[in-house]
Amino acid sequence: MYNVVVLAYGAESDRDLGVPGEGLAGIHSAREFVWWYNGHPDFSQLKPNLKSAETAVVLGQGNVALDVARILLRPTAELATTDIANHALASLQESSIRKVYLVGRRRPAQAACTAKELRELLGIKDLYVNIQEGDLIKSPTDEEELKNSHIQRRVHELLSKAAISQPHPVPGQRELHFLFFRRPDEFLSSHAGNDQVAGVNFEKTVLKENGESGKQSAVGTGQFEEVECGMVLKSIGYKSVPVDGLPFDQRKGIFPNFRGRVLSNASVLDKGLYVVGWLKRGPTGIIGTNLYCAIETVDSIYEDLEQGVLTTPTTPKPGREGLLQLLDSKNVKFVPLSGWEKIDMKEKHEGSQKGKPREKITTWNELLEVAHA
Repeated sequence: MYNVVVLAYGAESDRDLGVPGEGLAGIHSAREFVWWYNGHPDFSQLKPNLKSAETAVVLGQGNVALDVARILLRPTAELATTDIANHALASLQESSIRKVYLVGRRRPAQAACTAKELRELLGIKDLYVNIQEGDLIKSPTDEEELKNSHIQRRVHELLSKAAISQPHPVPGQRELHFLFFRRPDEFLSSHAGNDQVAGVNFEKTVLKENGESGKQSAVGTGQFEEVECGMVLKSIGYKSVPVDGLPFDQRKGIFPNFRGRVLSNASVLDKGLYVVGWLKRGPTGIIGTNLYCAIETVDSIYEDLEQGVLTTPTTPKPGREGLLQLLDSKNVKFVPLSGWEKIDMKEKHEGSQKGKPREKITTWNELLEVAHA
């Protein structure tokens, strides 16, 4: 149908820890939780355990981990003015969670978040933040890492400042605890025998230099400690899903590529097929990272055009018209841009009645009904 196709659909699945007890009730991926409070129709019925749990554990210290902690701890009166899904706001208004642990395998110098997201979390009104000052001690390798990264340096500064802000929580205050040098060894079930998570057994870690990458890796010490909780959110990384008939590296979760050109084997290019973003590099990086990644792929397309790799066939490709005919012949129904605009207009109108940017529609049936009205 087209001379050039760019795969750009990101990562929509989750990595697994492979830890005993991972299937217990009350354990969710951070992606599922984010889709729940953002109104994704596939997860509007998630029903996370917010009423009976007082403590939540978030595994990971990247931006997504910080986002879910912020949603759990931020006053719902403030959330009510955002575009959070109505069902999520109602559940959070009844939430009994007062304490959140953000857990990472390494030390603050390697925290994977960015300063903007960390500032938003630390800036929550009347929040007690606990960081052990001993965890902030830097090794010579840490100093080198921080010297080479403005983002990591700023994150470390923010964590250091938060560590000395308040010695103890006051009664009724919500709490955020940063736990470093910990990795989950087992998820523990409640004694009631109802397959509900009741805690996490963590193995303490130390950092050792990885000779191959030059970075520090967390290794277990054989020492363990338990943290009681009623909910666990795993923010340990996203995973892309393959497309039938195309080469895919299952371990890395990417399409094998050279500067964005999809490889059908180790050396032969699949002409006209390109990839960008997390599908190209793996699920790391922020908007700025994806910008440079996209530029590289576009440069590759231009190079291939100029060098005649993308030869123009004698019969022009049918493009959009051909695609529309194919969809029609298969009776495939789709939502065009005009349908999306109807959804956008209705959500914004409904939201304006409640002082929100929009009121999200959270079921497929209603979305399609509005789109095709």
